[in-house]
Amino acid sequence: MPRIHVCALNHIDTTAQAIGARSMVTLINPDYPVERPLVIAPHRHHRVNISDILEPIEGHVAPGAHHVENFLQFVRDWDRLHPMLIHCYAGVSRSTAAAYIAACALAPERDERQTAQLLRHLSPTATPNLLLVRHADAILGRDQRMVRAIEAIGRGEECAEGVPFALEIGRAKV
Repeated sequence: MPRIHVCALNHIDTTAQAIGARSMVTLINPDYPVERPLVIAPHRHHRVNISDILEPIEGHVAPGAHHVENFLQFVRDWDRLHPMLIHCYAGVSRSTAAAYIAACALAPERDERQTAQLLRHLSPTATPNLLLVRHADAILGRDQRMVRAIEAIGRGEECAEGVPFALEIGRAKV
């Protein structure tokens, strides 16, 4: 089964090599330098320049619907033959939201609540960015089920860096 792996920025090189990733998503503040692992081709690296905020703050870039739409297009184009790596700075909020969104988008039959509970089980530190989830919920027509599911799992354990995890996704494209 194809998997999405989530980790913090500090672990992208070793994780990408260890799992055999060929696609990567970076969700990080604009202008923050990120060196792409050599195993990821430039065209298979999607960068989402957003701040980890839940409402607009001067000097920051709030996640918008266009960010989620572009992310979803990249994820849907993933061939699922090799694992995908998703990361943000700490591996706690933006990246866990993106993994949750990808799981819901790529397997629309998945129950949102069960997927959120699985996310919590796999990473007790996961605190998915609710603004990203709100946009995805609207785009995917989930009628607030994604939002309610993430609200139900609550905030993850406090940490400086999230617990890395892998989330199984639906079958590979044929």
